[in-house]
Parts: sequence; structure tokens; C-alpha cells
Amino acid sequence: MPFQTVSGHEYALISFDEDGHERTDDPGGNGGLFSDVLLDRAGSEPITDIFFFSHGWMGDVPRAIEQYDEWVTAQATLTADLDAMKQRRPTFLPLRIGLHWPSQPWGEEDLDGLDFAPGGGASADVLIERYLKILGDEPGIRADLETIVAAARDNAAATELPPEVREAYVRLDATLDLGAGGEGAPPDADREPFDPDAAFANGEAEAASFGGGIFGGILGPLRQLSFWKMKKRGRTVGEGDMHRFLAALQERTAALPARVHLMGHSFGCIVVSAMIGGKDGKQSLPRPVDSVVLVQGALSLWSYCLKIPHLDSTPGYFHRLIAEGKISGPVVTTRSKHDTAVGRFYPLAAQWFGPQDFGVELPEHGGIGAWGIQGLDSGVEDRPMLPATDAYGFAPKTVYNLESSEFIRDGDGPSGAHSDIAGPEVAHAIWQAALP
Repeated sequence: MPFQTVSGHEYALISFDEDGHERTDDPGGNGGLFSDVLLDRAGSEPITDIFFFSHGWMGDVPRAIEQYDEWVTAQATLTADLDAMKQRRPTFLPLRIGLHWPSQPWGEEDLDGLDFAPGGGASADVLIERYLKILGDEPGIRADLETIVAAARDNAAATELPPEVREAYVRLDATLDLGAGGEGAPPDADREPFDPDAAFANGEAEAASFGGGIFGGILGPLRQLSFWKMKKRGRTVGEGDMHRFLAALQERTAALPARVHLMGHSFGCIVVSAMIGGKDGKQSLPRPVDSVVLVQGALSLWSYCLKIPHLDSTPGYFHRLIAEGKISGPVVTTRSKHDTAVGRFYPLAAQWFGPQDFGVELPEHGGIGAWGIQGLDSGVEDRPMLPATDAYGFAPKTVYNLESSEFIRDGDGPSGAHSDIAGPEVAHAIWQAALP
């Protein structure tokens, strides 16, 4: 991917495939690795700060570029924050890197023009191909998708799953090998065991309660499986070549050393957390990263804690990031009651139907974008998100859960305000976390 320039600021766009391997798309046209270009730059220029950004469920490169353009522009407009950084770090020279990985919307596929009336075979084929891109075209997946989509086309008003569809879902879940290990499991397995009938029934209840819903109908359980497949992919790409690239950059910039700041949105919060932890969350980087900002994170509120209270002190999957000091600076999260993607659909996809009473009782299954990071005995502060003119005074090795409903509030459709993340207040929080 080439370098991108927006608002007078440059950033690099580097791409990885669904297996966590970097794509060979050196912008020089030689079929090499773009990471080598960035490593050469980092080794030849006095880079002081490296900013990584990871999108969430954005399907293609143009949408990723649009997202990163918005984020970099939002940062660039905050000249007071830039001046504050230069005052504390007079030689400030950033390297901004946008990470692209092949993610698809987990339930908001565009159905315009798809005819689900009997005989609409061509339209059904389009939908099947879309899901094959999400789930993978492995043996058996196509046949099960054909069964599910055919039933959705022929019986849009079904009140229960037909037996052949139930069996297809059971096989599909097994083929995807997502796991169901509860809240202490990896991000793609911290769910209850998949039950197609329960997924269908509760998706229908959600659709009735909210006047329509992406988890309703015969395709509802399929959208839930897509959700978990994307979580698995986020962990895979983060723990793969992204982790190795980050380690190589730290080694190449060890002389200064360059400080590293990670920001993720939605499933991108899984990506950046996995970048730090490496394979199974157990690997180390040459040195700790300097700040992490998790914006409307679609990963478990227990992910970072050492002892999950209701699981006999089982740790969260990313607990080592805190417990072993892999982050030297602040960890900042945002949460908003207007984010229905994380607040409502996240627990539903985990087949958790218990209470979701914000600010009262912590759920067994809930996302950071609704609850913040929970389960830590100390070093956690709950604060409101501030206007872009106010200083936070973030301290090292402290988790800050920012209640952001005042500023992350705009959006429509099933996700609500989930993607309302390019405002100056969010950019300001990222700058403040990165201050030395």
C-alpha cells in the first residue's frame, strides 16, 4: 500500500491477509513487503513516536483509507495538542501507520437488490459468496450456507429453525472451530456454547423488541457466527506478522528509542491487544508500548483482568499486558450508551441474555465499548470524556475508562453510535495518552 497524505500529514497503509501474513504489495511495484520500506525509514530518520491505528469491521481498502483519513485529520486539527507534544518532545517526528486487515461487517451486509422470493437463485448466490468471503470457502461451508440461505429465501417468516437448517448450523459452528470457553477464553471463544435454536429465538425476540434486528430470522444465527469469525481473524492478524512487525520497528528505533502508541476501534481493539501479546498472549516485545487507546472496543470487559470474579479467579485472555508490564503508559477506553453494536448485539452474539443495566451490575458477557475494562483490583479510574480543550493528566500504568456518551452519540442503523469516533474529543484523548 502506498503512503497516504491528508490535511498535510502523511501516514502509511500496510495490509495483512486473513491468516495474519503481510501482503506483498510494496508500493515500488517489486512485489516486496511494505514493512521493509517502513523499517528502512524508521532506521534512517529520527522517528520519535510511532502511532498505529487499527480499524474494526471495515471490509475493504477504500473504507479503511476513509477511516484513517478521518482520524489523522481529527488529530491534525488539534494544534494545541501538537504544540504540547512538541514542548515535551522538541524533536517530535511521528510515523503514523494504518493497519488494514480483511474484515467484513458482522451483520450489516447490503441486501439491496437481493430477491428472497422463491426462485431468486441468483440473489441467493450473491449472498452465499459474500458469506464465503467472511467464513472461508472450506469444505462443507458452502453446502451448509446453501441450505441456510435457501431456507431464508423460501420461508422468511419462519417461527422456528427447520431441522435441516439447525443441523447445518451445528456443522458450520464445528467447522469454524470458534470455541466456547467462556469469558477467560481467547476473544473468538469467550462465548457460551452455540445453540442455533436459542440464537434464533433470542434474535427474533430482539427483532420484536427493537422493531427489527440484524440477528432476527433464519439468517440471524449466521450473522452471529460471522461476528465470532471476525473476532478470531482480528486476533489472528494481531498475533501474526503485525506483532513481528511491531517488534522489528522497536528494534530498528532502539537508539532513541521511539515511543509506540496503539489505537484500535471495535474489533481493532482485539488487533492492537494481540499485537502486544503475540501468540496466545504469551510473547514479549523488545520493550513495553507507551500508550493504548481502545475506542468502543468489541472485546470482553474482562479481557485485561487478572481474576474474573465469577469464574473462580480465571484470568482474562490479555491479562499479561497489565500484569507483566507490557504497557508502560496509560490504557484509555471509551464507552457510550449510544453504541448499540457493543451494548446490545455483543452480549446477544455471545448468547448471553442476562442483565445489561449500565452502571449497576456488570454482566458476564459485555464489551469494553459499553463497560470499559473491569476486574482490576487497582490502577483503574472511571472518568468522563473531556472537551478537546481540557487536560487529562493521564498517569503511567493506569487504566482510564472514559464515559463518552456525551460525545460518541451520533449514528443510525443497527450499530447506533458505534462508529462516531472521529470527533475532536476522541482525537484529544489519543494525543493526551501519548504525551511523554
